[in-house]
Amino acid sequence: MPQLAFANSFWESYDSLEKPVKAGVRKAMQKFQLLSVPELHADKGLHLESVQNAQDTRMRTIRINDFWRGVVLAPDDGSDVFLLVNVVRHDDAYTWAAKRLYTTNSATRALEVRNVVALEHLTPALEKAAAVADSLLFAKYSDGVLRELGIDDQVLRAVRTIVDEAQLKAFETLLPEDQCEVLQYLAEGFGPDEVYRDVVAVRRPVDAGPDPDESLAVAIANTTSRITLVSGPEELTDILEKPFTAWRVFLHPSQRRVAYRVSYGGPVQITGGPGTGKTVAALHRVKHLLSRSPDTRVLLTTYTNALVSSLRENLSLLVDDDQALLGRVDVTTVNAYAHGVVTHLDGRAPSPVNDRDERQLWQRVVKQLGLPWTEQFLAQEYRNVVLAQDLRTADSYRSALRRGRGSALPSARRGQLWSAVELFESILRAQKVTTHLKVCARAADLLAGSAPTHDHVVVDEAQDLHPAQWRVLRGAVAAGADDLFITGDPHQRIYDSKVSLGSLGISVTGRTHRLRINYRSTEEILVWSTGVLSPVSVDDLGGEGSDTLAGYRSLLHGRRPHVNGYGSEQAEVAALVERVEDWIAQGIRPSEIGVCARFNVLLDKAYGKLAAAGVPVVRVRDNPGPDQDGVRLATMHAMKGLEFRCVAVLGVTAGAVPFAREVTPASVDALQRDADLLRERCLLFVACTRAREALSVTWSGSASSFVPRPDQLADETI
Repeated sequence: MPQLAFANSFWESYDSLEKPVKAGVRKAMQKFQLLSVPELHADKGLHLESVQNAQDTRMRTIRINDFWRGVVLAPDDGSDVFLLVNVVRHDDAYTWAAKRLYTTNSATRALEVRNVVALEHLTPALEKAAAVADSLLFAKYSDGVLRELGIDDQVLRAVRTIVDEAQLKAFETLLPEDQCEVLQYLAEGFGPDEVYRDVVAVRRPVDAGPDPDESLAVAIANTTSRITLVSGPEELTDILEKPFTAWRVFLHPSQRRVAYRVSYGGPVQITGGPGTGKTVAALHRVKHLLSRSPDTRVLLTTYTNALVSSLRENLSLLVDDDQALLGRVDVTTVNAYAHGVVTHLDGRAPSPVNDRDERQLWQRVVKQLGLPWTEQFLAQEYRNVVLAQDLRTADSYRSALRRGRGSALPSARRGQLWSAVELFESILRAQKVTTHLKVCARAADLLAGSAPTHDHVVVDEAQDLHPAQWRVLRGAVAAGADDLFITGDPHQRIYDSKVSLGSLGISVTGRTHRLRINYRSTEEILVWSTGVLSPVSVDDLGGEGSDTLAGYRSLLHGRRPHVNGYGSEQAEVAALVERVEDWIAQGIRPSEIGVCARFNVLLDKAYGKLAAAGVPVVRVRDNPGPDQDGVRLATMHAMKGLEFRCVAVLGVTAGAVPFAREVTPASVDALQRDADLLRERCLLFVACTRAREALSVTWSGSASSFVPRPDQLADETI
């Protein structure tokens, strides 16, 4: 019987298929497994046929239905392993298959693919330009050195035309993955020995002989990171029923080189827009760190409980629910970790107040002292200056720089404001309560006088962490190699936290990497969503400059986002129900659909109407497990770190986004107002970029000013 293997390129195409086509794929694959190899070639239903003028003579197509074909790599060496590489519309299948060539990498021994036709067409033109260039990116490396790293003759010819890293990026989608990653490492300044150690050696089979085995079955067995081998009918049924989960932990080459580098000399920072795989890279980094020693303990941390649940679920998926490995990883929020440290080392659990109670305490301070400032201003000054800089005395506050604050405070005024700080903290002590950030400050103090709790700290969604929280993480691990692995995106900063990592003893100089390819959302969703942020600039993650989405792009294409206003909220929710029902009819599981709004009031209405229509629905705040069916409902804030095949964003009105109560009046602090408005833009950006294949953005009444106008978008979205 033939044995089936699935390339990750297949999952990419399969996930986006409509329900009838998926059913056809499952039926064809099940039949595929029941036939002998001779029967397979003779079967008229599957219609296994060669591809004319194919660059790879092993290319075949099989019939899914009248309009769709599966692209298969068939063995020509007597083995019985067939590799399904894509599902494409009938006419496009032959064109796609004819251009691809699968080869065995001479160094890693893995199976890899290239668009050989595109490379052959592009290279001659670039050779002419390279002949007159002042310098070439890889000129200092001999052909022999590059071949030892797995670069073959066709790629080598292209390599000799590349002038700079920008040109290398233009080649990325055409090159074989392992070879592309080798070139990326070299371009970043790593030496050939380091590249061999970090890229080639970790993938090369231990028993590899002097020459690569060209057998398709052997090459597939050597490519477990990109190919799934199916052992029987039951496993086939299971994997075709749950393909979406595999993509949550799949690692692309640009992500792999940062996640599996053997070691970093200190803290490392990974940035990139939504969908570039920062979280996936963080999870794989945890797996890599755990593999280095059976005693290693890792703290995997982030900002919110919803993110923690997602990280825990995906880490379990990545390590195949290995309880021994999972037992050595603490997955928690920074606040929860700090709470545990204080409880353990102080001998009693702190009692932090919520945001509403904290505002009321500041109102009490303003009234009691008759201050000229609002409670909002005082709370921001306390958070963004006093706690951010860990100021403990009036003198330290008088001399402190108030970066990012737009209202001047002379020395006399600072003394008056410090009295407010002292009164606020005395009220906390009297009520035997505290704030979350003060818990973090206490935890950092305690950790400074005790042994580190972990060997490594991995931080996801780092852009939302406050300096007080960073001090906790700095104290959780000893400074040194591989101490902190930090991922984040300043364009997704939805809480009021800006930091200078260097000032907190976390220097990432020389150890920063940017991911630019979005593997989650289609280009159509990406272009529309980035339009939300296009009028503004964003500070970088470390607080040292600005960040940009230049070069940020997707390799996927699909439908344009549905953007529409309605005459009433009732009509908007009714349209949502129809859209969700349509998505489900197309074969999308309810759990792969996310619905979000700024406020729970609107979500409650959506919940009621969906449930009344017979659509299963659950709230993200209730922490539904991965196996629990139901459309996921969440506030925009709770969407951070999540992803869905389809997303509906409700209530994007002028009154909700931006929400006036969350925006500081210009009369109070103009700089803070600008920061607040940017944070509100980022919130909408985050919500929209949770979608992989379909996005709907709606409102009733007046639309938010953040909704991009058609003339603000790239031509392809109009």
